[in-house]
Amino acid sequence: MEGFLFQAFIYLVAAVVAVPIANRLGLGSVLGYLIAGIVIGPLFGVVGAETQDLQHYAEFGVVMMLFLIGLELEPKALWAMRLRLLGLGGLQIGLTTALIMAAGITFGLYWSIALAVGLTFALSSTAIVMQTLGEKGLTRTDGGRATFSVLLAQDIAVIPMLALIPLLAAPELMNANWGGGISDIRFAASAEGSILEGQPGWIVTLVLLGSVGIIVGGGHYLTRPVFRFLALAKLPEIFTAAALLLVIGIALLMTLVGLSPALGTFLAGVVLANSEYRHELEADIEPFKGLLLGLFFITVGAGIDFDILAEQALLVIGLTLGMMLIKAAVLFTLAKLFRLRGSAGWLFTLGLAQAGEFGFVLLSFTTQNEVIPRDLGQTLQLMVTISMLLTPALFIFYEKVLATRIDGDVPDEDEIDESGPVIIAGLGRFGQVVNRMLLSNGHKTVVLDSHNELISGLRHFGVRAFFGDPSRPELLLAAGIRDAKVLVVGVDDHDKAVEMVKYVTREHPHVHVVARAYDREHVYKLYAAGARDIVRETFDSSVRAGRYALLALGHHPFEAERAAKAYVKYDRNSLAQLARLWDPDLTVMENEAYSEKARELNARVNAMMMGQVRDADIGNERAWTPPPKGGKPRDTPAE
Repeated sequence: MEGFLFQAFIYLVAAVVAVPIANRLGLGSVLGYLIAGIVIGPLFGVVGAETQDLQHYAEFGVVMMLFLIGLELEPKALWAMRLRLLGLGGLQIGLTTALIMAAGITFGLYWSIALAVGLTFALSSTAIVMQTLGEKGLTRTDGGRATFSVLLAQDIAVIPMLALIPLLAAPELMNANWGGGISDIRFAASAEGSILEGQPGWIVTLVLLGSVGIIVGGGHYLTRPVFRFLALAKLPEIFTAAALLLVIGIALLMTLVGLSPALGTFLAGVVLANSEYRHELEADIEPFKGLLLGLFFITVGAGIDFDILAEQALLVIGLTLGMMLIKAAVLFTLAKLFRLRGSAGWLFTLGLAQAGEFGFVLLSFTTQNEVIPRDLGQTLQLMVTISMLLTPALFIFYEKVLATRIDGDVPDEDEIDESGPVIIAGLGRFGQVVNRMLLSNGHKTVVLDSHNELISGLRHFGVRAFFGDPSRPELLLAAGIRDAKVLVVGVDDHDKAVEMVKYVTREHPHVHVVARAYDREHVYKLYAAGARDIVRETFDSSVRAGRYALLALGHHPFEAERAAKAYVKYDRNSLAQLARLWDPDLTVMENEAYSEKARELNARVNAMMMGQVRDADIGNERAWTPPPKGGKPRDTPAE
């Protein structure tokens, strides 16, 4: 027990110390976990042989992550991805396998060994890539969606790969005469512990189809009544236990029939994407997923064999870089073929250039089945680890260097053949609502957005928009900024929003700017850039929620509305005062003038809301119609 507690203490200390420092330096959490593993493993030797066993448990974090990804995808969204799953993903796997296999044969490997190596390196790291895309807010970009499609195709492809590997140990079986037909073909177990090993093909087919049917049917018909029953207990820990039971049970079922647990849980997540319990499941699973993924990354770093690296440093690093260059060449070609423009193509290329965690599974399976010699397998495992270790650095290079430079010269933008008094930059949830309101009131708009897939989808519903980076002055000029009256800034990129406001207020001061802000600090940046009508993303909805809460507590509708308006007015005034004191070179804690003014304003707003201060303007407002008899407000839906 002492040994277990000590090891748990070491891993947690490494994570708690390294990850915040890495995030503070802009390196991301994944690189922080990897560095933590290197420090406690190869560098100081605090952890040892147990790392390999621990990694098998930590890999369950990948299974949980795919379950959560599935919860975000409705079945119709998955069907809409079929072209990229089969086309983009299939071509990436096939071309990468073929090129690496050819390189292996050139270096003298037997064809079956070279094929196994190609299959191993065709896969990328779902754990690192999806975690990093999520942290950097790139998941919903064109490049992020294409990257996810390929990762999903790779996860599905693991199943036939595991089934193929045992055949490579005996190449003569590939051309053998099976004689008695399909009923005599026996199943080569694709996962340790499968109950189907040695079973006839027709039994395997029925069991596999039945397992998938159980997941789909059970997820659709059984989970709702079960979760409804558990919710009646009003015990959060029971619901958490049920969520874990669901994921572990599906993973166990997939393992027993020789399929990928990650694929099974992903499928279950897709089935439950429309469930009313989706958000509760996400909240319950997320902490376990995060901890296990972090532990997995630590074990990857701790598992690096620096003895082999020291003996063959140039060879191992050279082979790793060569493998990544081959993958990058395939990915870049496919990005051009599938029209991933600008920085999206580079995000797709650099994000998937590494080998992945399933590579460890395939290498272990190939050595067990004597497809790859064990000494070669150790070298290949080291190549997988190094490539994963380089991936966060590639993302940093993309974000700091490529994204800014390439997006400044994005090719093939739409030719803008319309003009109007209003330009809307960004057609996300914010921009779409503004656009509909203006159009419904007879105002013509010119809509710009840098997400090509979003524009194509909206055009399907009759919404006209133009592809291009709206932060580029050339595009704004083409959209008619010289003659426009209003610019609505609703882009997701906070820095680009600020730069756009600076440009328009400086070069075209006649244009009234309405800008969307993420938080208070973003408000201050936009204010300093020249914007005055600034809308925080959640402010209005939060005020409305507060008004509903006051109504539910028995306040008269007029009093609730007056309180909401008073708060909005006072907050807008205090925000303007604080914006004048904000210093971009100081944090709000270091800025004494800002802190003092904030304390003063908070005290005043609290006093006002308690009735100690009266606002004459609000007090003169026209009263409301009395509420219905009984003293309760009308039951109207929330806006």
